[in-house]
Amino acid sequence: MSFEGRVALVTGGSRGIGRQVALTLAEQGADVVVNYRGNQAAADEVCAQISSLGRRALALQADVADFAAATAMVESALAEMGRVDILVNNAGLTRDNLAMRMTESEWDTVVDTVLKGAFACSKAVLRPMMRQRFGRIINMGSVSGIGGNIGQANYSAAKAGLIGLTKTLAREMGSRNITVNLIAPGFIQTDLTASLPAAMIEEVVKRTPLGRLGTCADVAAAVSFLASDAASFITGQVLSVDGGLLLQ
Repeated sequence: MSFEGRVALVTGGSRGIGRQVALTLAEQGADVVVNYRGNQAAADEVCAQISSLGRRALALQADVADFAAATAMVESALAEMGRVDILVNNAGLTRDNLAMRMTESEWDTVVDTVLKGAFACSKAVLRPMMRQRFGRIINMGSVSGIGGNIGQANYSAAKAGLIGLTKTLAREMGSRNITVNLIAPGFIQTDLTASLPAAMIEEVVKRTPLGRLGTCADVAAAVSFLASDAASFITGQVLSVDGGLLLQ
């Protein structure tokens, strides 16, 4: 894949999957805007690695749950980098609880970050992408948004909402050469899964036909493909990167 001359914006790009996505796109020639919410040091470290590859890098702070802040962040990216060709809506968090115990705050925090944040960032890039008649929007979903997950009514609902957003934007933007797709990772080796009980991880691996957890690189490779010219006739799709977990 070659993204020479392209600019990517990765939300939640300072750690985990977002970090790997930012680095992978940079390795393949893209200039990258790394969005972060609170950890500037981590975002700066990612940008330093991107710069070492000879690519332009820019760290921008914004809580995408704040619609105005998300919009301003995209506007800053456009002003500094000149264009945004690839938007990866990766920012997310969890506030797990059983539905009967879940608070309004736990619901709102997750839905606002995952779903409203993706909409805000997408809305802000649509007109610029329409003007340049090119765009790739890739939303980071989850197998939880397809099959549900105990204790994650908020997260599962938000990720399921992203599927509807993806398909609608794909229909609206297809005539302008803008594709919109969603990746649904399964259990991926990140700081989050590292904190899960060993028995839970063992059970997940047992239920996964490929017999392992996924890696951030597995997800980043899928993002790279959907952002590339090789995927120019693919839009409105949900690509599960889950080792076959949902086959069960």
